[in-house]
Amino acid sequence: MVKHSSRIELNQVAYKGNINFIRKKIGEKPILSSVVKANAYGHGIEVFVPMAEKCGVNHFCVASSFEAEQVLSVCKPNSQILIMGIIYEEDLGWAISNGIAFFVYNFNRLSKVLEAAKKVDKKAKVHLEVETGANRTGMHAKEFPKALTYLKQHQDHLIFEGLCTHFGGAESISNQFKIDQQHKKYKAFLKICKERKFLPEIRHIACSAAALAMEDTVYDMVRIGVAQYGFWPSPDVYYAHLHQTNKKSDATMKRIFTWKTDIMDIRTVDQGEFIGYGTAFQATQEMQIAVIPLGYSNGYPRALSNRGQVLIHGKKAPIVGLINMNLFMVDITHIQEAIVGDEVVLIGRQKNNVINVSSFTNATQLLNNEMLSRLPAAIPRSVLK
Repeated sequence: MVKHSSRIELNQVAYKGNINFIRKKIGEKPILSSVVKANAYGHGIEVFVPMAEKCGVNHFCVASSFEAEQVLSVCKPNSQILIMGIIYEEDLGWAISNGIAFFVYNFNRLSKVLEAAKKVDKKAKVHLEVETGANRTGMHAKEFPKALTYLKQHQDHLIFEGLCTHFGGAESISNQFKIDQQHKKYKAFLKICKERKFLPEIRHIACSAAALAMEDTVYDMVRIGVAQYGFWPSPDVYYAHLHQTNKKSDATMKRIFTWKTDIMDIRTVDQGEFIGYGTAFQATQEMQIAVIPLGYSNGYPRALSNRGQVLIHGKKAPIVGLINMNLFMVDITHIQEAIVGDEVVLIGRQKNNVINVSSFTNATQLLNNEMLSRLPAAIPRSVLK
């Protein structure tokens, strides 16, 4: 099998530790739903889902029917899938026949769901997403009562499986007043359900940030994205956790992700020579340069030109010159033992040194989520047991 220019390794033991930590925070009862949208935040759906199932996770949230199909192709028969985003009308029958649940965020969609459920002769699992203040997707209060009536009238074909909303910015303490308002509005929707004696099977509003920092947002299920991959949603959430636990620091959650490549070539560059395109870097002395076989087309941010670092033999090698479409160069003058073919760590640990995702995001103004989810699906992923 021909080799790709880089590879991603996932750590099963670290993931198990993350899940155990999250489970301690949320308790034993709530369903822990693993959010695997954006190719499992760049970790790779096909590899990651079986890895999560080995740790007792059997519920997965995705952003589209396309992603749901990816999960369905690798998950166990008893695992559940929930589509939080786009599902085209022509895919409704497929989702219903495969037992896949989905968000409904406007009343008009319900008649289409009923029609599809009748056609495939199977009940549709509906999660009503309600508008509480994010103004993204969500059913408005004026539509909600008639949506409940519709679900109740057609219980032979429609299951009121969930009532949910999405917080707009739970990771930031500056948004707390907004999150509190959203939670209050969600409770008003729940009150209508109680008054009509027609309750959802699952109530869920908490993302990673809310689940870790706001105990009162943990209902019957939590939708855990970035935290399961070993990243705190924000410094605010981390400090809230430390305050709750009276700790000064906590390294409980660990990154499960390592990104590696290999030295493609080693070159000697004379003093005064330019390296790479243009005049972005000029050698101030004779230098040893390693050529690295990937670039911005492989998800490595161009903004790290002349700023980023990689690990070779456990030592940091600074990037010199501009990052190209599929090449960049690093200074290895101080790493005399380096040879062509040596392992290069782009993100992760090598010996006693670490390159964190945050070193990318701080330099490039990218979010952790953005950096990870941009990694091409073509990069092979594997699980380290």
